[in-house]
Amino acid sequence: MRTIPIRWNELEMAFERNAPDTESFVDARTGEVVVVVDGQPECADLRAKVIAGGEQFVKIEPASSREQYKWMEQFVAMVEDPALRERLLISIDGKGAFRRFKDVLLNYPAERERWFNYRGDLLHWQMHLWLEREQIESSEPAPWGEVNAPDKPEVVLERPSTTNGEGPGEILRRQAKELIDQVPAIELPAAIAFLEFLRERGTAALGRVRAVPVKRTAA
Repeated sequence: MRTIPIRWNELEMAFERNAPDTESFVDARTGEVVVVVDGQPECADLRAKVIAGGEQFVKIEPASSREQYKWMEQFVAMVEDPALRERLLISIDGKGAFRRFKDVLLNYPAERERWFNYRGDLLHWQMHLWLEREQIESSEPAPWGEVNAPDKPEVVLERPSTTNGEGPGEILRRQAKELIDQVPAIELPAAIAFLEFLRERGTAALGRVRAVPVKRTAA
């Protein structure tokens, strides 16, 4: 077991970062987290540093998009409000699920905070398992305290679908397109303006989520 001064905030960010062009490593002597991003000016130097260090640098295994999607499904399964659960179920269907999921929770601050806390618990547990697997322990305790295995409910989400396999998002989009086809041409500018308003509102909401981080409670 190697004991090092882990830089917890850096390690947490590395576990959240799962971009295909990014790799993160922890220096098993100093606790420093080295982030190598393809295409960045310092990429070659950082990669050479990691290669030269050999076993000194331990590659970090971030939470995959598939794993984080499962986290959303687990959370939706625990939502008690039927109306909110249905909205979240629709939001995670198809491309852009993570953004739409966050957009829906903007109007439910208590549930939004509960989601960030739940996600934080899952992320910290994954970090804990990785540290154990790599035989690394920290000389300083994690700022979020002791980590325990979070609840992972059995996910049974009933998604409405058609015989051709359309999910809830595709069903709603098809219904919207069918309604647009029935709108008189003279009313189409108003309909288009309203749809553009909804699209821009979603984009602006996403910006507010990134600008105002939610404080997590201790695990």
